Amino acid sequence: MAGTSGTPGTGTPGTPRVLRAMNDRAALDLLLEHGPLSRTRIGKLTGLSKPTASQLLARLEAAGLVLATGTSEGRPGPNAQLYVVNPGAAYAAGLDVTPERIRAAVADVTGRTVGEFELATPGRRPAQPVVQQVTDALDGAVKAAGLARGDVHRLVIGTPGAFDPNTGRLRYASHLPGWHSPALLDELAAALPMPVEYENDVNLVAIAEQRLGAARGHGDFVLLWNEGGLGAALVLGGRLHRGWTGGAGEVGFLPVPGAPLVRQVTKANSGGYQALAGSQALPQLARELGITEIPTGPYAEVAAALVATAADHTTGPRRRLLEIYATHLATGLASLVSVLDPELVVLSGASLTAGGEPLRALVQAELEELAASRPRLVVGDVHEQPVLRGALESALATTRDEVFDTSR
Repeated sequence: MAGTSGTPGTGTPGTPRVLRAMNDRAALDLLLEHGPLSRTRIGKLTGLSKPTASQLLARLEAAGLVLATGTSEGRPGPNAQLYVVNPGAAYAAGLDVTPERIRAAVADVTGRTVGEFELATPGRRPAQPVVQQVTDALDGAVKAAGLARGDVHRLVIGTPGAFDPNTGRLRYASHLPGWHSPALLDELAAALPMPVEYENDVNLVAIAEQRLGAARGHGDFVLLWNEGGLGAALVLGGRLHRGWTGGAGEVGFLPVPGAPLVRQVTKANSGGYQALAGSQALPQLARELGITEIPTGPYAEVAAALVATAADHTTGPRRRLLEIYATHLATGLASLVSVLDPELVVLSGASLTAGGEPLRALVQAELEELAASRPRLVVGDVHEQPVLRGALESALATTRDEVFDTSR
């Protein structure tokens, strides 16, 4: 880690203040990753001397960023004091917005979820203004955490589509009622006391997989999501690629062989790939194959149930359903892979993860036939509320950068 040489007190790179802050952040990250650590262990992991590690811990404890918690046991000699990141040093919140409901959660700075709430929002016209929906959902999670709204350091809101950075208006999500006012972002900023960021829901799933799941350690990958809609997230050089209007990854609009060519796709809110491989295509495909036992309910749930059952079969119409679905998925993926050449493709969303390894293997084989490059396909690991988890991870990353900066 950094040493302590330079011109004192200027706060510029190479000075003791900045180098101390670098060591502080390294120690805090180690505590987040490994849990309770002793002064000696922190010194070994950072390369700092025992006196310097002691000074670092005293400084972080005085700043309210770490807590002493118990002692080590089971080793020869006296027990050592253990330290952890102070969970109450900061809180971050996330929202997952769909036409049917808003899920909200609050996490402490260690990443532990401390409060959750779900607000139903049925109907084509919102019964409440969107600003009230957002504040009610957030307040529900804050109350469940035993906190006040002002305790939240940052909020990240995940929605279908994306807010155009040039106009501030939501695009590619005509099915989300009430969210298309040009004044909405200003109204939310006025109603909420913390900084608010907005992100596409599938991009947030990619963040969750990159930080917690199947894409950890990968700087270039595509995440294909199939649940309520078909979409993709593109991570290039370790960073999300959002595009000029925020619409990168809206692959549901992608023209593909085997599906009718759709014109005015944003008005139709669909496209060739969505019609070919989206969740709503699976019940029709099942009927065409003579499958009579088709569950009822929302089409995303029906599709997931059909795929899960098909994955258990090795012959017959249900196996054929899985094979055709894999071909349809690979048809659109081939275009993405040909252009982006990613090292990894992550399959996520209930209509993909329900197929597990049987579906993954079929898509991998088809993609190797259709695309010039051959990325590895994996099934996503983040199964519980991945959009909300990604929103929390995004909010926590910025919160930690700000709260853990001891150079100021």
